[in-house]
Amino acid sequence: MNFDVIILGFVQGFTEFLPVSSSGHLALAKIFLGIELPPLNYDLVLHVSTTLATILFFFSDILTFLGQWCAGFVNTEARKKLGWHIGWAVILGTLITGVIGFALKNFAEEASLNSLLVGIGLVVTGILLVVSRWIREGYGRVALMDGVYVGIAQGIAVMPGISRSGMTIMAGLAAGLSKESAFRFSFLLSIPAIIGATLVQALEIGGWHNFVSTLPSGWFFGAVCAFLSGLLSLFILKKLVIASKWWFFGIYCLIVGLSAIGVTYLGAW
Repeated sequence: MNFDVIILGFVQGFTEFLPVSSSGHLALAKIFLGIELPPLNYDLVLHVSTTLATILFFFSDILTFLGQWCAGFVNTEARKKLGWHIGWAVILGTLITGVIGFALKNFAEEASLNSLLVGIGLVVTGILLVVSRWIREGYGRVALMDGVYVGIAQGIAVMPGISRSGMTIMAGLAAGLSKESAFRFSFLLSIPAIIGATLVQALEIGGWHNFVSTLPSGWFFGAVCAFLSGLLSLFILKKLVIASKWWFFGIYCLIVGLSAIGVTYLGAW
């Protein structure tokens, strides 16, 4: 069995949700350590696994809010429910994310090959996470404009080193949401965005037979590891966000980012 894909599945699943930018870490690993990144089809499998973990974690909320949103089309009273507002905020946020992500796609791919830019991205993430310590918790519920703010943050997070979860949760807190609401909306908004990006990349690969036949051996076990570690990291992050302890990840990102910048300026890469 190929144990590399299992290890990669665990690491990818665990760092996918924590505010440390898994893309930034993978980019630095490739640049500095010469670690071969997984083929695109296996990377997509891991993303599907972590998305399934997100859906399971928020399954009850998804069913409730989806039902309320659908009911809002035939019942005016249902439009007062939280699900009606979250539904439209997710749709608007996803559209904004798509526009920004598409505009930055080529630059983001080039930036992932530049250790200086990746390091700067991690430093930006670190600063924002530390600053978030002083953002006062709000009490507002998700509204349409929250989809704009969080959607913009999610779109910018396509850049390597910029944490998607960190940017979107902080944007929600800055918009006046409670810690739990900001955490939940961040990941509800991630579901259509990740699924959409995965489908676009899958189309670039080719047919189904080509997709499956080129997967590395042991890919299924790697996918299971990504799913389980993704669930674990969601539980951990929720507790840290609610306890206002998640800013500690900012210090970690600052250390890694500044180290990457320092090594780059020393001329080693």
